[in-house]
Amino acid sequence: MKVFAYRRLAFASASALALVLACAPAQAQTDGQQSLPETEAQEAGGEGEIVVTGTLLRGIAPVGTNVVSISEADVVATGAQSSNDLLATIPQISNFNTIPNGGANFGQPIVQTNLRNLGASGGTTTLTLVNGHRIVGSGILQTYVDPQIIPPGIIQRVEVIPDGGSSIYGSDAIGGVINFITRKRFDGIEANARYGFADGYDSIDANITVGKDWGSGSLFVSYAYAWHNDVLGIERDFVTQNHTGFGGRDNRSFSCTPGNIRIGGGAGTFYPMPGFSGAPNRCDTSDYVAIYPRETRHAVLATLDQQLNDSISTNITAYFSRRDTLTAEATLTGSGPINSSNPYFRPGPAGQTSYDVFFDFGPVFGIGRSSPQRFDSWGVTPTFEADLGGGWHLRGLANYGRSYNETNQGGVNQGNVFAALAGTTTATALNPYNVAQTNPAVLAGILDYRDRAIATQELAEARLVADGRLFTLPAGDVRLAVGAEYHFEKIAANVSFGAISNPFRNSALATRNVKSVFGEIFVPVFEMLDLTGSVRYDHYDDVGGTTNPKIGFNFKPVEGITIRGNYGTSFHAPSLADTVGAVDARISQSTNFGYSAGRPVIWISGGSSTLRPETAKTWSVGADVKPSFFPSLTLSATYYNIDFTDIISVNAGGFFGTAFYADPENAPFFILNPTIAQVNAFSGGLAPDNFPSLESLYANSGVPYSVLDLRRYNRGRLKQDGIDFNAVLNQRTDFGSINASFGGTYTLSRKSSPANNGVYVDQLANGTISRFNFIAALGATVGPVTGRAQLNHRGGLPVLFDATQTHVNAFDTVDLYFALDLGKIALMKSAMLTLNVDNLFDKDPPFRTSGTGFANGSTLGRLISVGIRTKF
Repeated sequence: MKVFAYRRLAFASASALALVLACAPAQAQTDGQQSLPETEAQEAGGEGEIVVTGTLLRGIAPVGTNVVSISEADVVATGAQSSNDLLATIPQISNFNTIPNGGANFGQPIVQTNLRNLGASGGTTTLTLVNGHRIVGSGILQTYVDPQIIPPGIIQRVEVIPDGGSSIYGSDAIGGVINFITRKRFDGIEANARYGFADGYDSIDANITVGKDWGSGSLFVSYAYAWHNDVLGIERDFVTQNHTGFGGRDNRSFSCTPGNIRIGGGAGTFYPMPGFSGAPNRCDTSDYVAIYPRETRHAVLATLDQQLNDSISTNITAYFSRRDTLTAEATLTGSGPINSSNPYFRPGPAGQTSYDVFFDFGPVFGIGRSSPQRFDSWGVTPTFEADLGGGWHLRGLANYGRSYNETNQGGVNQGNVFAALAGTTTATALNPYNVAQTNPAVLAGILDYRDRAIATQELAEARLVADGRLFTLPAGDVRLAVGAEYHFEKIAANVSFGAISNPFRNSALATRNVKSVFGEIFVPVFEMLDLTGSVRYDHYDDVGGTTNPKIGFNFKPVEGITIRGNYGTSFHAPSLADTVGAVDARISQSTNFGYSAGRPVIWISGGSSTLRPETAKTWSVGADVKPSFFPSLTLSATYYNIDFTDIISVNAGGFFGTAFYADPENAPFFILNPTIAQVNAFSGGLAPDNFPSLESLYANSGVPYSVLDLRRYNRGRLKQDGIDFNAVLNQRTDFGSINASFGGTYTLSRKSSPANNGVYVDQLANGTISRFNFIAALGATVGPVTGRAQLNHRGGLPVLFDATQTHVNAFDTVDLYFALDLGKIALMKSAMLTLNVDNLFDKDPPFRTSGTGFANGSTLGRLISVGIRTKF
């Protein structure tokens, strides 16, 4: 595979030599008062006054706020195949410099868009919008927006506001707001296609848009297709469970072919099958697990825009998206006790008549396995705008969306494995030394296991906003916007796991109604100072009401310098998937805890109807500098501060040791040596999922060590501050332009209190997040050729409480982008060839002596993509 990849690389590199190395900035940060460029505004709205992200006022950018803007040209330059890939190029987002992908199970199959790495449980603290409005969530145990429903090819620009935004938008905007803005009008036919390849990896994506603009209106339809195959752990050297080469432990599995036996249980001694002598057999279960799953995506977006008369215009935008994912997972394994009553039993090395066996089912069920997932999403949003006269406008919106989510996973029925190991005839017993010799009927019973989850989500909204001029001051117009909104959402989920013939089943249904009123005022106090204030009240029929204000200012002491700041409160209403819509409510048990001395530990999963909204106080102050003597240079820096409280979290510490039980703050969340009656009362009578009944558990395993309440609760608090920065140079020259940029974020402090008890953990000291992330780009445009060289830096991490490693290194990758405008060399009008080389030096992510052997970033390796874009 690598030889073929290098040949393709050589061909692409030879093609690149025909181009002149040149660069354009990946992203630009706008002045807090800067309006959009006239041409962009006219394309989007036709009058130069449009609604922008973070404000209700037409034509005025949000005051006091740092706005990161990604243009259509920037989207092309990234080479992103999906919107998740595009977001991973923003240093303030937790997925920065990674290849983001969701898990295969119903727990988290959707990639969470997460500004500032604040996180959330089933919901999100980053609000994702399309054209300024919400879109329906996706997932089983979450209500995240799936950005992949928005293909990069139909994006006109992306605006990111890394500040609290609840005073304008309501729930979710604690970390900030991301607004994908699609085209509004189009005339003609545009087609884009691209092919990408890396070592053992191929991708194809294409987009065609057809539309007609008749002056007073426009109608267009855009279809996008994307496909890529998967990358398995065995195809990348940095994916490994054997960390002895880095000074760590060998964490490879003992469940292999051939397998192993263990004498003495627990920390006993392993011996290899079949001869029971020598070193045990080890195998890396990550070999056939996808680090990036196979995926096919289809998306359609259609927009009708019409000026009805001189005063009224309307727009209807609808979309449909389907994503099919096939995730490769580890080979199925088995383990358990066996004794001489099994007809296949072989005495141990010292003649033992019983021991534990560890093996896999690769010879009969195949190497690895595949888990299919399907995600559909569609929505329609009709809007209107009316000129009321006197400088006032009325905007209205209706919005409906629906998603369908399905995940499937196969597995082994561990209960049937135990029963087959205890079988006494060849018709009923499992042969762990050679599973292929086992009776097919026994194997069929062992394969009688499946996890399946299905959920639908719905969203419906109606909104009216009036904005206009109140009166005029010497420095300009005082502007006011007021509005009201109704919001409805629903989740219906079903899960089943266990024996296909008789699985554990659970279902949940939840709805929510929200009524909101809001307003914003802009006051140009004098020529150098602008003030703004906004406030929003939201009333939820399940968690009550909340009011969130925000104030901001822009101060221009001299020409070319703007000092800005803002303060506000924000909130995130608990997701329906965390409250009464939590479909994971159940009790489970395991004996795989060292501190429990082989006794079972029971834990309770699920949501809680008592959850309150997560809340935050956020403020920032910054400056933008555009020197009059050097107008091609823009400098920007912003200090931000977040105090995030009532964080919804799970008390997972109970899994990790006795310290959890010793902390008095955790006393309400566990019972030691519980009786059956206490477990039932503690859990509310929830059904068990991986054992038949409490009575059978107590009868066979004795009194459990503990029962843990691991449902979601408002417990945590997080304090974080840092600096966002950006420097952009766009210098026109006789031959074209020279461009450079340096932008990113530096976290000054981040500390959390998991129980909000005043005891904080320094998350920067224990390797939770990278402190310093940035992108640096440099290059030029020369005639028909444009390009960029870009360095992506994700800072290193300290590691505590690990004797084998004290630090995870930084992850630095270099990307190249080239474009050749064929129209400028008279080859093909309105056409462009593109070449992207991501991770030019094929750098592996940093090693970590745990898990799958790497951390602090991810990569597909050196990825080369060639494409063509044309319009006619």
